[in-house]
Amino acid sequence: MNENKGKKVVQMGMFCAIAYLLMVVGRIPVVMFLKYDPKDVVITVGGFIFGPLSAALISLVVSLVEMFTVSDTGVIGMVMNVLSTCAYVCTAAFIYKKLHTVKGAVIGLVTGGILMTVVMLLWNYLVTPLYMGYPREAVAAMLLPVFLPFNLVKAALNGAITMLVYKPIVTALRKAGLLAPSPVQEGNAAAAGIKGNVKWGVVLVSGVILATCILLVLVMQGRI
Repeated sequence: MNENKGKKVVQMGMFCAIAYLLMVVGRIPVVMFLKYDPKDVVITVGGFIFGPLSAALISLVVSLVEMFTVSDTGVIGMVMNVLSTCAYVCTAAFIYKKLHTVKGAVIGLVTGGILMTVVMLLWNYLVTPLYMGYPREAVAAMLLPVFLPFNLVKAALNGAITMLVYKPIVTALRKAGLLAPSPVQEGNAAAAGIKGNVKWGVVLVSGVILATCILLVLVMQGRI
């Protein structure tokens, strides 16, 4: 049992490191001071593997390291990061844990995206004036035209990328012996929603969502 716990700690540390690295090198300006980075994808994959509580811990560790290294928003920015990530990832991971299929993953990601958007609209209204120096009236005026589309695009990007990379990552980790073999036997794989038409349907839909989000980001940046 101690060996298993130690192995899980190492695996979660690996997810923390990858999430932090992607946050540092993958930040993309979207609109005004709002930037997208793909760290939530890594944390979501970790949440799907280890569960919602582990996802929350990974989020906290990554946000703390971010605060002490590359962030200029201090404790408030760290809290905002944790709230955003946990609202999205923990919700998705909890639902996926209860309904361990592609359908469960999609429901979890959509529900997590909606919850994250609502939470961040509220917290941006309450907190953004404190650490960005914007008047509250100005922040209120930005909620619908700026914060709402940004968070929806962020949720859609995270969901689409997660659906594309989750299975390959898990398969690679299992082949490397870093994760236990799947309890689902190969003969029952179709029942788990990971083969055939379902698989290619996920790829197609995720690709369309990614393309749409990229176009929306370009529109928000004023490039098209």
